[in-house]
Amino acid sequence: MLEYVTYIIKQIVESPDAVKVEESVQDFGTLYTIHVKQSDMGRVIGKEGNTIKSIRALAKAKAIKDNLRIRIDLFDPERDSE
Repeated sequence: MLEYVTYIIKQIVESPDAVKVEESVQDFGTLYTIHVKQSDMGRVIGKEGNTIKSIRALAKAKAIKDNLRIRIDLFDPERDSE
């Protein structure tokens, strides 16, 4: 799943080398945290959040097929530094 999420994100951004996806096991399942350059945040989020919603939907469909529970978060250094 980590490779799948990373692949999707790298296809969207302008700086694929800067993409980092962290995987951590939580109580609810597995959390995937996406890190991209600040300049690529808008591309990953998309208009009205439609791109990140689509990424989550694709990952959720694969997770259901693989019998996994996942959550995908986009790391925002401004929000997470508070």
